[in-house]
Amino acid sequence: MTDLPVNRKGVGRLTGVIGRMLFPPTCVICGMDGDAGQDMCDGCRQSLSVIDVACTRCGLPMAGDPEASLICGRCIRKPPYFDRTYCGFEYREPADWLVQQLKFNAKLSHARVLAGLLAERLAASLEHMPDALLPVPLHRRRLYQRGFNQALEIARPLAKQFKLPLAYGLCRRSVDTTEQSALPAKKRATNVRAAFTLHGELPGKHVAIVDDVMTTGATVNEIARLLKRNGAESVQVWVVARAVLSKL
Repeated sequence: MTDLPVNRKGVGRLTGVIGRMLFPPTCVICGMDGDAGQDMCDGCRQSLSVIDVACTRCGLPMAGDPEASLICGRCIRKPPYFDRTYCGFEYREPADWLVQQLKFNAKLSHARVLAGLLAERLAASLEHMPDALLPVPLHRRRLYQRGFNQALEIARPLAKQFKLPLAYGLCRRSVDTTEQSALPAKKRATNVRAAFTLHGELPGKHVAIVDDVMTTGATVNEIARLLKRNGAESVQVWVVARAVLSKL
């Protein structure tokens, strides 16, 4: 007897429709019905602080022409190892609450929401698609304590959305450093210096580092330095939220 061909895409779409009927999207912020198939309503989406003008290198909000390619004074004085930063939103309410609920209260559903919001921003502004995504790794002790890596949870749906390989495990945090948020800005670069090691070959010459929040950029810069030293030609940073340095 010949097996009938299975339309897996059709089955997947049908499963998605049934899932949305049984479990309709609900806003993770206010609890109202979600819009556009996401767990966020339009009102809460509009309350997110979009960064319209930013330094193309580090994502720092700036004043100027949204169509211009701007570089902040900090990046001019000391260019980072990464080449371009794509940010979803400014790290303020309600984006900061979403990130904190994910990271500290294990609200893993927030990762999918944040990734979806970031994907929308990337689709509208991304100039060059990377070869792979690399989520910022946690040290094994912190991973054991938390039980998950928030950067990986955000990177997974992004990799699926853009059909990119996920280079999880390529970079490891080999030094158990002090948590960056507990340190003043001036000490963060020293704290993560030589804290990461590479295991295996790069999955391509163009890599995007994925993280939840970018503050000074010290962590992603150290990873970018390691990637460039091992043959990467360009390194992007994809980050959900950008903290304004003057507020740190």
